[in-house]
Amino acid sequence: MNGLDFEKPIIELENKIHELRNFTSHKKIDLSSEVKRLEDKLGQLKKDIYTNLTAWQRVQIARHPSRPYTLDYISMFLTDFTELHGDRSFGDDKAIVGGLAMLEGQKIMVFGHQKGRDTKENLIRNFGCAHPEGYRKALRLMQMAEKFNLPIVIFIDTPGAYPGIGAEERGQAQSIALNLREMVSIASPIIAIVIGEGGSGGALGIGIADRICVLENSYYSVISPEGCAAILWKSGSKAPQAAEVLKLTASDLLKFGIIDEVLPEPLGGAHREPEKMCETLKAVIQKYLKELFLLSKPDLLKARYKKFRTIGKFVND
Repeated sequence: MNGLDFEKPIIELENKIHELRNFTSHKKIDLSSEVKRLEDKLGQLKKDIYTNLTAWQRVQIARHPSRPYTLDYISMFLTDFTELHGDRSFGDDKAIVGGLAMLEGQKIMVFGHQKGRDTKENLIRNFGCAHPEGYRKALRLMQMAEKFNLPIVIFIDTPGAYPGIGAEERGQAQSIALNLREMVSIASPIIAIVIGEGGSGGALGIGIADRICVLENSYYSVISPEGCAAILWKSGSKAPQAAEVLKLTASDLLKFGIIDEVLPEPLGGAHREPEKMCETLKAVIQKYLKELFLLSKPDLLKARYKKFRTIGKFVND
C-alpha cells in the first residue's frame, strides 16, 4: 500500500503488527496479547488521523494512486458494460470513458474521467485531463440516453481540462460551455459523483446534474490548490494554504449548498476498502434514481435549472 506522508505512523504500526504475526507463526510463540494491543493502538491512531484531516491532506488522498477510478467502479458494481467511443467529429478521447450498463436490472448510461495506473496508461488517458472531443463524446452519450429514456450516472475525477494548444485549437472552452448549456435541458435524470479530483471547468463540463455527491476525501474546486497558490502567492509551495482558503472539501461544499450529499469513505480512503465504497455508491445511486423517477420531465428540468440558479448568495452591505 502506497502511503502519504501523514500516514507514515500508521504504516509503521501496520508493518510492526505484520512482523509480529509472522514471528508468531514461524516461532510458534504466543504473542496474541501484544498483537491485540498494537491493533487497538492502530485503530485509535487511524481514527485520530483520518477524522482530523486538513483540506490539503484530503486533496492528497483524492490523488492517491491506488484510489478507484471510473472503470474500477463500473467493473465492481455495474454489469453488462458496453463502452461507446468517439465524438463523431474528431476522435476518441480516452480521458473520458463511458457507455451502457446495468444496475440491478436498470439500464443506465454511465461515463466519467479515467486516469491511468502507470506512466504508459497515464499518457494514453492524458492523466484524466479531457480534450474537446472528450466533452463532445460525453454530450453524445447524454443525448443518446435522453433519446432512449435512460438515467445518466457520471463519475468526476480530473485535475482539469487539458490546456494544450491542440485542445484550444479544437475548441476546448466552447465544448465545455456547450455541455453546460445542453446538460441543463437533457430530459433524463442525471447523478454526478466526484470520486477523486474535481478540478475547474474540466469537472464542471460534465457536472450539471440533478444530484451531486462528493466522496468524503474528494474535492471540487474552481482551480487546483497548486494553481491558486501560483496565482496568489507566486509559489506552488503554498498549495496547502490555498487548499484551506479555497473551501474545496466535501463538507465545505455541502455547507455552501453546492452539493447534495457527502459520501462517507472507509477509514483511510476509498482505496483501502473499495468494495465497501462500492456498496455506498450503489445505494446512493439507487436512492436518487428512485427520487428522480417520480418527477415528470418538465418538473425534473425546472428543478435542475433552479438548483444551479440558487447557488451563490450576494450580500449587500
